[in-house]
Amino acid sequence: MVAANSLYGRLDDPARDAGYADPPSRKGFFTDTSVCIGCKACEVACKEWNAVPEDGIDLLGMSYDNTGGLGSESWRAVAFIEQSRPIGQQSTPFGGAATGPSSESLQQQAAALDVFEEAARLGRETPVDPPPAEPQFLGMPGMHAPAPVPDRQGRQDMRWLMMSNVCKHCTHAGCLDVCPTGALFRTEHGTVVVQPDVCNGCGYCVSACPYGVIDRREDDGRAWKCTLCYDRLGADETPACAKACPTESIQYGDLDELRERAERRLAQLRSVGVEEARLYGESPDDGVGGDGAFFLLLDDPEVYGLPPDPVVPTRDLASMYGHMAAAAGAMLVGVALSAWGRR
Repeated sequence: MVAANSLYGRLDDPARDAGYADPPSRKGFFTDTSVCIGCKACEVACKEWNAVPEDGIDLLGMSYDNTGGLGSESWRAVAFIEQSRPIGQQSTPFGGAATGPSSESLQQQAAALDVFEEAARLGRETPVDPPPAEPQFLGMPGMHAPAPVPDRQGRQDMRWLMMSNVCKHCTHAGCLDVCPTGALFRTEHGTVVVQPDVCNGCGYCVSACPYGVIDRREDDGRAWKCTLCYDRLGADETPACAKACPTESIQYGDLDELRERAERRLAQLRSVGVEEARLYGESPDDGVGGDGAFFLLLDDPEVYGLPPDPVVPTRDLASMYGHMAAAAGAMLVGVALSAWGRR
């Protein structure tokens, strides 16, 4: 086991654990959801490069989300999450920063709107110019959004949370532990890949994934998921989704460097009052040994459909086998003693 120099100190090296004598630096994704615009360029690029089948364009009754989640035909899935909050309780799209319009400003805008509505009702010209909207910080220099318009009828304001979800390429991957054919393997980059020509469709990996990522296709029963564009990595190319992302919400590179970059980004957001920002999957001390694809979130993981405390299901196999052996041994001793007592 080797150590990687990073902000987190010692990091496990899954490629070396898998038998690679001198693997390159572990590669991965850092997805910064605070700058995701929901364009779905990552989904399109993933499908085009990897020849992933089209999986429908229905809106599913879930806002603008036509994907619904990860699956055998969706290796990248952009989640659209609407959150409604009473006007005046949310100063920014992040819901916590103190850089949005003040209550006095909102009251002044409401008074000005009264004038405009009365003038419109009487068919007169408006006596004043509309009140200017105060800018709101969105987390990137130069990016702003209009201030929320006050509504005396109690209408709810809202914000969008968007996240491009993907396979986490866990350090301790349950899917690898349970695959009976070797169809799943650890690459020299530390990622986890399914070999479809070896997969027998048993489905063990589906239930072993704590994130619900892996899925089988209905037509052939084989398992499919993100490969982190293993073929592109071999040619020293950026994965298709990160290459296509226009806001660099999806960032690719050496995992230890990405984790340091994520910490700086988190500190930047919190310095402007975005207290709910947090990292997810970055820690090697979590239940899967840290994710090879981790995220900066703006709310609880459950809001994004992520488990709050993921655990690799096979972590207790050794102790379970030990207990089974002990129980079997005790049973054999009991049978032997019973037989001896009857003599």
